[in-house]
Amino acid sequence: MEVHKTKGIIIKSVKYGETSLIVTAYTELFGVQSYLINGVRTSSKKGPGKANLFQPSAILELLAYHNDLKHLQRLKEFRWAHLYKNIFFSVLQNSVALFMVELLQKCLKQPEPNTDLFYFIEDSFLHLDQAEGPVIANFPLFFSLHLAGLLGLRIWDDHSEQRSILDLREGVFVSEPPGHRDILEEPYSSITSQLLRVRQPEELREFTLNQETRRTLLFAYQAFYTLHISDFGMMRTLPVLQTVLQ
Repeated sequence: MEVHKTKGIIIKSVKYGETSLIVTAYTELFGVQSYLINGVRTSSKKGPGKANLFQPSAILELLAYHNDLKHLQRLKEFRWAHLYKNIFFSVLQNSVALFMVELLQKCLKQPEPNTDLFYFIEDSFLHLDQAEGPVIANFPLFFSLHLAGLLGLRIWDDHSEQRSILDLREGVFVSEPPGHRDILEEPYSSITSQLLRVRQPEELREFTLNQETRRTLLFAYQAFYTLHISDFGMMRTLPVLQTVLQ
């Protein structure tokens, strides 16, 4: 079986048997893949096991065996591709990272590769790790909107004074309320329009939003995903995020 070198972002890790893990990663080469990793939960005289490498949001360099016909793949080698300074240690950054991971779990179902999407996700975690203050607080909003665009669920930013209502079902700004309640009105629609124009996370420093505004926007974006992705459901990390970002 051929061995491939690829980066992978861990989005799920489940204990298997006494010493092993089944890990789901979003990989640069193959999209979503699941790997059976034996023996990583054992400790020895040489040191602890390597299970800590497979924490959700970790970015790893993988040497992976790959067979398109298999559901579970195997790894030949693995190591850190990037060692975070803050995400695993800061309650704030970790809470945002886990929100991002859950969003990815709910959206990434198919194995097809998408390098633009991979690099956006990787770049987002790297920026979050370095972020401070308002950038961290606004990061879930930025990530939710821009991930949707890369998944083909783009909200078209043609917001204006005349077109100031965001129709969440259609992903467009409209001038008259549509015949349903899945909408965002001012000031939330114009904030969404401004967030859609953000190109680098550092720009999030300019957004002075209070807790209630962020809460309203995050629940609206959750509703948007629910409308466009089957079986999306409710996000478990959202209430935790609300508490931490107070």
